[in-house]
Amino acid sequence: MQLRRLKVILYLVLLMIPGSLVAQRTFSVKKLPPIPDGDGFAGSLAGVSNGALVVAGGSNFPNGGRPWQGSIKKWYDRIFVLESPAGQWKEAGKLPVPLGYSVTVSWKDAVVCVGGSNEKGHVADAFLMRWKKQRIDVEPLPAFPRPVANACGALIGDVLYVAGGLEKPDATQTLRQFYALDLAAPNRMWQQLPVWEGAGRMLSVAAGADNRFYLFSGTDLVPDKTTGAASRVYLTDAHVFDIRTKQWSRLPDLPHPTVAAAGPAVVRNGRIVLVGGDTGEYASQTLTLKDNHPGFSTDILTLPLSGGKWTVQQQFPVAIRPDAASNPNASTYLPVTTPLVPWRGGYVIPGGEARPGTRTPNVLWLN
Repeated sequence: MQLRRLKVILYLVLLMIPGSLVAQRTFSVKKLPPIPDGDGFAGSLAGVSNGALVVAGGSNFPNGGRPWQGSIKKWYDRIFVLESPAGQWKEAGKLPVPLGYSVTVSWKDAVVCVGGSNEKGHVADAFLMRWKKQRIDVEPLPAFPRPVANACGALIGDVLYVAGGLEKPDATQTLRQFYALDLAAPNRMWQQLPVWEGAGRMLSVAAGADNRFYLFSGTDLVPDKTTGAASRVYLTDAHVFDIRTKQWSRLPDLPHPTVAAAGPAVVRNGRIVLVGGDTGEYASQTLTLKDNHPGFSTDILTLPLSGGKWTVQQQFPVAIRPDAASNPNASTYLPVTTPLVPWRGGYVIPGGEARPGTRTPNVLWLN
C-alpha cells in the first residue's frame, strides 16, 4: 500500500513540473528515400498536397562544385512527389520558373509558395501547387508587395504571415516588413501589419500557434562604411505578434542564433521547437575549412508557449563519417536553408545545405 501511494505521489509531481518528461519527449530520426539528384538542393519549396510530400526547385553547385572553386550556383524548376514514406520519388512537372528560397507552407490540399530567387534575381510571385490526378497544378496568388527571398512565414488558420527577407541579391539592408494574406478570402489581398521592435532580418524562423505569430533569430546586414560591402550580423532576439490585438511582444533571447534553421518551426506539446540553424560560429572560417566544415548547430531548442526560458531538448543525431569531405551524402548532417514539413505524424527535412557550399539529397524524418 505504501509503495502504491509513493507511485501516485511521484506521478502527480511529474504532472506539475513544467517541461516534464511528456513535454520533453525527444525526436527519433530516420531517413526517407533521398531526392533523386546526386547533389541535392538547398532552398527547395516543399509541403504536402493531398497526402503527398511535394519538393520543388532549389539551388546547388552542380556536379559537386564549390563556390571557392569558381562554380556557379544554379537554380532548378523540377518538382518531385513522394506519396508515402515507403514509396519512391516521382518527377511531377516543373515550376513556372526556376526558383528557390521562397516562403512555403502547407494549406488544405495545396503547397503555398511566396517570393524566392533565381539567376535573374528575387521575385514577388506567389502561387499554390496541388498534386492531383498524378500531376502538379499551379494556381497563381496575388504577388507579394515587392520582390523578396530568404523571408520566413507561418500559417495561422487560413492566413499566411510573412516577415523579413531581402529585396534583391545585392541589397545591403534586410527588410523590416510584415504582411498577411488570407488564403480563404474571396478576394485575396496582402495586408501590411505592424513590425516588431528590432532590426530587419532575413533567414529567420517563424512559427504560428494559438493566434500568435513567432519570429526567431535571423541575420541583419551592415554595410561597411568604406567599401559599402555588407556583412552579416547574427541575431538572437525573439518576438511574438498577437493577431487579435495586433501587438508585438519581446520573448527571451535564444541561447545562440538559429539562422536559416528549417522552418516553419515545430509546435508540439505546448512548446516551440527550433531544429538546428547556423550560429555563426564558423562563418569567418568557411574559406579556410572548405569541405572540412563540421556542419551547423545540432541543438534542438524548445520554448514553452506559456512562458519560460529556452532549453536544449536534445542534440540532433548527426553522423559525420571520416570520408565526409569527399563523400558528404554518406554522412548525416542537420541541414539549413530548407523547409520543415509536417507529414504523416512527423516532420520532414527535405535536403538542404549540409555545410557551406554543399547540398544534400538526404531526406530526414523526425518523429
